[in-house]
Amino acid sequence: MVVKATPLTFVVHALAIACAVLVLVWNIYFRGGLAWEATDKNLIFNLHPVMMLIGFIILGGEAIVSYKALPFKHEVKKVIHLTLHAMALALGIFGICAAFKNHNESGILNLYSLHSWLGIGVISLYGVQWIYGFITFFYPGGSSSLRRESLPWHVLFGIFVYVLAVGNATLGFLEKLTFLETLAGLEKFGTEAYLVNFTAIATVLFGAFVLLTVYAQKEQPQEAEDHYTAI
Repeated sequence: MVVKATPLTFVVHALAIACAVLVLVWNIYFRGGLAWEATDKNLIFNLHPVMMLIGFIILGGEAIVSYKALPFKHEVKKVIHLTLHAMALALGIFGICAAFKNHNESGILNLYSLHSWLGIGVISLYGVQWIYGFITFFYPGGSSSLRRESLPWHVLFGIFVYVLAVGNATLGFLEKLTFLETLAGLEKFGTEAYLVNFTAIATVLFGAFVLLTVYAQKEQPQEAEDHYTAI
C-alpha cells in the first residue's frame, strides 16, 4: 500500500493548531498568563512551554514537512524550510532563556533534571544541524558530491534530533505536572491535569505524523541533485 504525503500534511497542520491551542489555554487560562517581567515569577516560566511547543516543536515539524506540504519550486521550499527551522531554533532558545530567568529570579537551581539536560543537548544538536544545513545546502553551498553524500546523514540526524525534541517535550509536561500535583496541590484528576496530559498526547501524535509524512510518497516527481524531501 502506498501512503500519500498530502493527506498526512493536513493532519500535521490540524494537530499543530490543536497543540498550540491546548498549550495556550493551559498557560493563559489555568496558569495565569505570560510575561517576561512580573512579580509572579510563574508567569515568566509560562513562556517556556509555549515557546518550546509552538516555536520549537511545531515550527520545527512544519519545517520538516514543508517540502511535501507546499506546492512551490524546490529553491523556494528550501528557503522556507531553512527559515522555519531558524525560527524554531530562535524561539526554542528564547523558551530556554525564560526557564533560566524564572529559576534565577525564584532562587531555583538550574539544570538539575533529566528534562533540562536533554533540553540543552537537543537545542545544541539542533543548532549544529541548522548551521551545517545552511553551509552545505544553502550558502556558500558544498559541491554536488558533498551534498549527495551529506544528504542521507542530514536527514537521519535531523529525524534523530526531532524525535529527541518531541520525547523531551513530553518529559517536560510530565515534570511540570508532577511538580504541580506534588508541591502546588493540583488535583490529579482535575481539568488542568487532563488538559496537560492531552496536550502531551497531541504533541506525540503531531511528531508521529511529521515522521510519517517524511516517509510518505510525494505526488510530484522528485527533483534532482540535492533535493531532500524533509529535514
